Amino acid sequence: MLRFHRPMPALLAVVAALAVTAASVDARPSSSSGSRGSRTFSAPAATQTAPRAAPIERSMAQPARPGTPAGQAAGAAAQGAKPGLLGGGLFGGGLLGGLAAGFIGAGLFGMLFGHGAMGGMGGFASMLGLLLQIGLVVIVARLAWAWWQRRNAPAMAGGPSLRDTLSGGRPNAGGFAGFGGGSSAAPADEPIEVTPADFDAFEKLLGDVQTAYGKEDLGALRVLMTPEILSYYSEELARNASRGVVNQITDVKLLQGDLSEAWREINDDYATVAMRYSLNDKIVDRATGRVVQEEPSEATEFWTFRRAREGNWVLSAVQQT
Repeated sequence: MLRFHRPMPALLAVVAALAVTAASVDARPSSSSGSRGSRTFSAPAATQTAPRAAPIERSMAQPARPGTPAGQAAGAAAQGAKPGLLGGGLFGGGLLGGLAAGFIGAGLFGMLFGHGAMGGMGGFASMLGLLLQIGLVVIVARLAWAWWQRRNAPAMAGGPSLRDTLSGGRPNAGGFAGFGGGSSAAPADEPIEVTPADFDAFEKLLGDVQTAYGKEDLGALRVLMTPEILSYYSEELARNASRGVVNQITDVKLLQGDLSEAWREINDDYATVAMRYSLNDKIVDRATGRVVQEEPSEATEFWTFRRAREGNWVLSAVQQT
């Protein structure tokens, strides 16, 4: 019995090493990444092919900003907190406040160390000079305050700006309703019809993308997907190259697919499709061609496609189920 127990530690170490090696090898990109326009951070609608999708893990898109632009609110707050020309307090900490304090201080200094308030013409002149200085400060302050209000009036105006509308913000939006509150801006998104020709394009993209990835053909991938997705796929290929392996993918075939949602944003169309497909997916040693790892022969994913107006569909996001 001992002769079976002696090699067990070494055997377990070898098995553990093989398990770690297998786990460290990446097959086809299996993360949820990319962008779905304004719907990047919302779940696609369930379909018969796939009931739900994993949330986007990597994306260059930013969450939608609230109806009132944060930058505008911050700017208004900064204006309120920043000392103005008049400043705060009785005379303020601004330029005119300092001048006023200087004028009054000079007058009081003359009164205290002169002839006094009622001590002759010198004291009367000092008091008169002080009153004239105070009046001058009040007049200048009122003129400066009126000028400051006119200068800052446009910056205090509320409401979403055109830049927020074009960047995907949807203040007071609901469903496909676009912008509420009587705004004349165009809807943030609206449903579109997907034709049989579009579904044929989606199926072809599925096969072309997987095949090009299996061949490590970045030139082919460049015309099949957005630059964002291309950057993620390039990282995966570079990681496989550094490990000395190739993820070979062949015989891709769509088994079942249906539309989750399709919509238009400004000049771009989006369509998210749930697809179940079969493939020959394996990891091989780059130098010897030896099979290192066999991958499942079937996968179900949500693919989002995007096209510019009058353009071709390209891959924009992939989400696991």
